[in-house]
Amino acid sequence: MSTLIEINDGLCSFDEDNSRVPDAIERIEESTVTYDDFFSKYLICNKPCVVNFRATDNWPCRREWVSNGAPNFEVLRALFGHTVVPVADCNRKFYNSQFKDDMPMESYLEYWIDYKRNNYAKSMPLLYLKDWHCVKSFPEIPIYEVPRYFVSDWLNEYYIAHPELNDDYMFIYMGPKETWTPLHADVFTSYSWSANIVGRKRWLLFPPHEEDHLRDLYGQLAYDAVSEDLNDRTKYKTYDSEKLKCFDITQEAGEIIFVPSGWHHQVWNLEDTISINHNWINGCNIGNVWSALKKELRSVMKEVDDCKDMKNWNKHCQLMLKASYGMDYKQFLEFISFIAKNRLHAMLKKNQVISFRKYCFGYNHCLFDLRALKNILEDIITDAQDLSVYNLMCENDEARLLLKTVTSYLESACNIENVTSSMIAQSKI
Repeated sequence: MSTLIEINDGLCSFDEDNSRVPDAIERIEESTVTYDDFFSKYLICNKPCVVNFRATDNWPCRREWVSNGAPNFEVLRALFGHTVVPVADCNRKFYNSQFKDDMPMESYLEYWIDYKRNNYAKSMPLLYLKDWHCVKSFPEIPIYEVPRYFVSDWLNEYYIAHPELNDDYMFIYMGPKETWTPLHADVFTSYSWSANIVGRKRWLLFPPHEEDHLRDLYGQLAYDAVSEDLNDRTKYKTYDSEKLKCFDITQEAGEIIFVPSGWHHQVWNLEDTISINHNWINGCNIGNVWSALKKELRSVMKEVDDCKDMKNWNKHCQLMLKASYGMDYKQFLEFISFIAKNRLHAMLKKNQVISFRKYCFGYNHCLFDLRALKNILEDIITDAQDLSVYNLMCENDEARLLLKTVTSYLESACNIENVTSSMIAQSKI
């Protein structure tokens, strides 16, 4: 039987004012903060937090992948030794990331054991297993359950329902002490959550726009947020370590950190660590995602403006957008259309939208999602028309037709609510 996930009806009025930066990052107890509270206080407000270890207590991986407070290499080898995994070399910079290659899991575990045996010698490579789609590759192995706070996950809802795309945004990271991830914001300006199965991490979190002080003269983001290079005022003119807003957080074993949309971050493993990470999008941050996509397209168009007279210039810009951002306008429309149709079907047919096989969304939640989607559909239609890409995005006017259907449903729902409220008010007279 599925668990109902619902929000207060007062949240159904969509509010995009999520710019206030907290004074500190709160640590919360999973047992005392309701889904509705988390939704309003952290998701809508785009505010980070750390969820205590009890949220992960019953995960199979926390029992089976850990031995005496460290990774259980024998269990990992038995489960996954035959697979190939993506591994980054933390000592080799590749553009503004780290050089990555594939490696047999068994070889990676042998490296890790040897590295640990040699007391993490600086002469050895510093290798970090990253962005491994373990759940997609091993769906039959029980590993974890998505915590209730994070189940409104449009991104993975979309990819799980489209296996032909052969993708998802559910990852496992594992690596020895001192492995790290350079400064970045998450894909699509999405949210992310990261749970430590074993080990500890240090996080530097930068609120939106603080990263602008970490850019050089050419607008290039710093690779390492604690590098001495940042003190070179001829290269980083606006960097000032004393004025820079930043949160320095230590995440313990079992804890989950919630990273809001558009917050840049840099992460180090303080011990041998395994973590589970999801990127996700929902009705609270879809506006940020859409704004980032619009900004990226304009950047692409500006970059190739001198070729504007070429045939199919707009189509080439969409191809470049997909290559740089990971999604173009057409796929973005397909993505939000899928979610909108799921919510409409649930409301009109009285069916449930099931998330991660366990949770279903209530009436207010679906209504909130549809209102958020209506806002985006209106803007994407206007923007696509202004940039002459509407026909590339949808050949049969799908966007306008969907907007009409969503608007019609929301108006009817509003009328029903008004009538119901009036009847309740009259009954109290």
